[in-house]
Amino acid sequence: MVGLLGRTRAQSTRRATTPLPRRGSNEGKDRGASAGPRSALSVRSVAGQVFVLQVVIVLLLVVSAVVALVLQVRHDSTQEARNRSLAVAETFANAPGTRAALSSPDPTAILQPSAEAARKASNVDFIVVMNTDGIRYTHPKPDRIGKKFVGTIAPAVAGRSVVEEVNGTIGPLVQATVPVEDPGGKVVGLVSAGITTANVGGVADRQLPIVLTSAGVALALATAGTALVSRRLLRQTRGLGPYEMTRMYEHHDAVLHAVREGVIIVSGDGRLVLANDEANRLLDLPDDAEGRHVLDLGLDADTADLLASGQIVTDEVHLVGDRLLAVNQRPTDLQGGPPGSVATLRDSTELRALSGRAEVARERLKLLYDAGVGIGTSLDVRRTAEELAEVAVPRFADFVTVDLAEAVLNGQEPDPVNGLRRTASGGIRGDAPLYPVGHHIGFVASSPQAHSLRTGQAVIEPALGDAPGWLAQDLQRTARVVDFGIHSLIAVPLRVGPLMMGVVNFWRSEKPEPFDSEDLALAEELVARAAVSIDNARRYTREHTMAVTLQRSLLPRNLPEQNALDIAYRYLPAQAGVGGDWFDVLPLPGARVAVVVGDVVGHGLLAAATMGRLRTAVHNFSALDLPPDELLGLLDELVGRIDQDELSEEGRSAVTGATCLYAIYDPTSRRCTVARAGHPPPAVVRPDGSVEFPDVPAGPPLGLGGLPFETAELDLEEGSRLVLYTDGLVEDRERDIDEGLGLLRSALAGADRSPEETCRAVLHALLPARPSDDIALIVARTHALGEDRIADWQVPSDPAAVGEVRASVTRRLAEWGLEEMVFTTELVLSELVTNAIRYSDGPIRVRVLLDRTLICEVSDGSSTSPHLRYAASMDEGGRGLFLVAQLAERWGTRYTPDGKVIWAEQPLP
Repeated sequence: MVGLLGRTRAQSTRRATTPLPRRGSNEGKDRGASAGPRSALSVRSVAGQVFVLQVVIVLLLVVSAVVALVLQVRHDSTQEARNRSLAVAETFANAPGTRAALSSPDPTAILQPSAEAARKASNVDFIVVMNTDGIRYTHPKPDRIGKKFVGTIAPAVAGRSVVEEVNGTIGPLVQATVPVEDPGGKVVGLVSAGITTANVGGVADRQLPIVLTSAGVALALATAGTALVSRRLLRQTRGLGPYEMTRMYEHHDAVLHAVREGVIIVSGDGRLVLANDEANRLLDLPDDAEGRHVLDLGLDADTADLLASGQIVTDEVHLVGDRLLAVNQRPTDLQGGPPGSVATLRDSTELRALSGRAEVARERLKLLYDAGVGIGTSLDVRRTAEELAEVAVPRFADFVTVDLAEAVLNGQEPDPVNGLRRTASGGIRGDAPLYPVGHHIGFVASSPQAHSLRTGQAVIEPALGDAPGWLAQDLQRTARVVDFGIHSLIAVPLRVGPLMMGVVNFWRSEKPEPFDSEDLALAEELVARAAVSIDNARRYTREHTMAVTLQRSLLPRNLPEQNALDIAYRYLPAQAGVGGDWFDVLPLPGARVAVVVGDVVGHGLLAAATMGRLRTAVHNFSALDLPPDELLGLLDELVGRIDQDELSEEGRSAVTGATCLYAIYDPTSRRCTVARAGHPPPAVVRPDGSVEFPDVPAGPPLGLGGLPFETAELDLEEGSRLVLYTDGLVEDRERDIDEGLGLLRSALAGADRSPEETCRAVLHALLPARPSDDIALIVARTHALGEDRIADWQVPSDPAAVGEVRASVTRRLAEWGLEEMVFTTELVLSELVTNAIRYSDGPIRVRVLLDRTLICEVSDGSSTSPHLRYAASMDEGGRGLFLVAQLAERWGTRYTPDGKVIWAEQPLP
């Protein structure tokens, strides 16, 4: 750089208008001698101008400092006076005896000596004690005692201290006035202390000579220093003026503000003015380059045109020989300099190579990050494999194929020996001759994939056309792959620990370079991350399949046959997992049918298992023919016991409840009895298409206990539709239950719809795209048992009435065309009526129903239930119910509020 400055100085000197003397010549010495103090003070020279400017600046700074210091001192003194007067006033006001002296007959006699002593001790000008009207009790001048205080006392009378600057009886002053309060907080007097302005400013006046003296000394020292600097500057500039200095150093400024590498200065007409040694080396310039036009220096066309144009560029890369040069170019006339431009050159060959490798590393890190985010977004094996292909194409490979063992797709432990199935494929083109998705592949032993599966190590084939092991897989297809342009392969085993699930193939066709060892490491990292997600999806598939299988095994496969209701139903499991929704249809004695729907809180195997237990319990409890409220009470106790059992096991959580709705429909009376435990209410669609949600008392969810359940009785016209559902149908994350019920009402409205059509309409209107909860829906259309199929008689409590009953039943069976059932029916009714007459009180009623079976019912007012027993050969009784059980298909007892009903069913011929 020293050489550069020397060369530049020489060139600039030759171009100067007035020749400059050399540093060592006599002329320079004489001129330097004559340019002594006289030249330093000359405003025509740079040194003189600098001297005058510095002296003026120092003088202004000194004056400003003096003024600021004086003002600050006076401000501080005034503030000190305010603080001191306030402190003295508050101290005297709170001094022992001040408050008592104010209430004495002669406050002045007591307070005046104390006030004067305190004034002298605290170095203030006065301490005045006064009453609340401002009448003085004390004052430094006794003739002022008893007169009105000069100043503001209203804030002090109100209980607040006040500090002010006033013109008092002893001149301008700063005074503070504070209240004197009795123990109750009442102001009984005032105390004021103050300092006159003359005393306040005294400190500043005393310090002013010192300040001025210091300022003078500082000015003198600064002037002397400025003179020394000016003399030094005079020697450095040789007494030159500003214009001469600008001409001499104009090129120096351009060079010093450029990048510290090769420097080239080009004049406005495109001629080379200056090139430093580094520029000569980088551009290989000839020895006589300076002064020649840049287009004639033998540079490459792009670089020469850029230097001649003078255009502004930043880090523009040019290939010069075997070097990559980063060029920065700026014009030299932006600040009034000479026309031309200055360019800096930096050899960035090695930097480019390093930055290229860094860019590749950054792209690979970005690829791995995107793989971690984009692979495994769902718990689906196929989708996870597709995500791996989507991430890797085209950023890493041109084509990617994922082959998995068949067992992995089903959630089972894989066995790659039996071959793999192509699960996912992705590429930059769709016509690659690779195996399609779904194709079952059995890799030959010599193939890279088979070697990878055997050893658990990734295999790279840089040239597929020269890989006989791979070519042997399928001679016809592999030849088509090579002809297509796919030339390189990486096969990576897809495994988690010892579990081998398949293989991932990365194919390259567009890039001519084959895969290398760095690509192999990246491929292994990609597959390792994807393998964890695929294994998680496999495990989830296995657990989900098990749970769904369990759940579906616990739900009814076929609905029982009955004539009271036409039923259609839908059950849709949640997308996220198995839930605890369930439903059932249970035929009851007397042609009645029970419809039940429930929901166990939570998801997973525990919820599904609990659902199965509850469904079994409902089956058992319904066999007892209990009313809906009593059945829900028994279920409530059962769920409570289940919760306690789960809590008693370490690490297990409780079911935390379930909901249920139980309805019994009687076709003989067209009445439906409903009770619910925390479940959404049923909907009723009348024959005319109107929809209503009956007011069924909402009991607490099952498992909470403590509260009884209530029932509601609904009278349903024949052809009405009873709709039961779970909360997953009407409530989800995007809508509340009120909005869901409104949508359900709209979907159900309409007459002349079958239950199947109703189910489709409801699901079309309310089914979410991805249900987050199970959905159970039952639509039941009611039928009535006609009066012509019902016969009943009142029976007196007389054994002779049994004959009349048999005769009446015989006539009715003849009307129904069931003459062949007369004998067994008479025998059954004879035994049941005889038992009722013998063992019960109150009215006896016989009813015969013709439905899918012939149903005989005998009701009485007794609550005792008969029991079936085997009579010995010598017993006189005990054979009646045994005969009934043998002749009837089913028989049993149900209790009513007025007694009981014993029923027996016989199959129709």
